[in-house]
Amino acid sequence: MPARFDDIEIGQVVPLGACAVDPDALTAFCGSFTPGWTVDRGAPDAMVYAIWAKLDAVAHTDWPQTKRLGVDALRWMRNPPAGELLRGRMTIMAKDPVGDGKGIIIAQHDLLDEAGRLVFSCLTRSVFSR
Repeated sequence: MPARFDDIEIGQVVPLGACAVDPDALTAFCGSFTPGWTVDRGAPDAMVYAIWAKLDAVAHTDWPQTKRLGVDALRWMRNPPAGELLRGRMTIMAKDPVGDGKGIIIAQHDLLDEAGRLVFSCLTRSVFSR
């Protein structure tokens, strides 16, 4: 990701990294947060969201992003099984400068499974420094 808002391009695709659905974490998550969900059904939606949030948080530590304004249009397509490797990507959809010091980036985030199928997606609005 470029170091400045002005260098970010619409259509740019940024990898967010990868994370496997850890079998032990899946068991613990289901036991703690999704009563009635069995691990043989794969990762529940809330865990898929948590995996995306982790990948996003780690990826944007070096970006000029200063604030996340919103996460919208959340879609869950499937529940990946234990051991499945998920890859994250972010596509820049729009950008809007707001004064001299900051700008808004609208991006689509996707989690894909090992076969390249969509598992989860959402839209974000974030403030980036200029």
